[in-house]
Amino acid sequence: MTDTSTPPSADSSAEATAAEPAGTEEAKKSETVASDSDLFRQSEIAADYVEGLLDILDYDGDIDELVSAGRPMVEVVGGRLQPLVGQRGATLEALQELTRLAIFRATGSPSRLLLDIGGYRAARRKELAAVARNAVEKVKEHGDPVRLEAMSAFERKCVHDVVNAISGVQSESEGVEPNRRIVVRAAD
Repeated sequence: MTDTSTPPSADSSAEATAAEPAGTEEAKKSETVASDSDLFRQSEIAADYVEGLLDILDYDGDIDELVSAGRPMVEVVGGRLQPLVGQRGATLEALQELTRLAIFRATGSPSRLLLDIGGYRAARRKELAAVARNAVEKVKEHGDPVRLEAMSAFERKCVHDVVNAISGVQSESEGVEPNRRIVVRAAD
């Protein structure tokens, strides 16, 4: 037997959504809770993976697992952790990718895990905010676009966030990894 019915249009699905019973709202809230628990589960998997790496490398560190701003996070705090951060965070970025792969292997889903070691990301975020404000001042003073040095995706996001919060300027990324950089210019 052949199905000759037509698929519902966007309008009819909107009508169906409007006609949903009030209990649907509660179901959506429970889905959010489930996703928060999934995110926390990802941070637990990541913490176990990082703890295993620390054991292998014979490094001591306290590991905190949490969910913040809708993404799983793992923070490692302790002394002698600088080698795990590496030059300009390169080793940290590599460890983060390995940890994301461990999560993917365990869950079958990609992760947006954010790994921080020794408070590097928080300190770098402050430095990048100063770089962004300096670039904005130059653009406002001279009117010419300012091209910043090549940055990682984390670093570019930090700069974009600061620039986007200031009126009269805008930022955009240009180039390809690993030489992708931000250009700050006057807003159109």
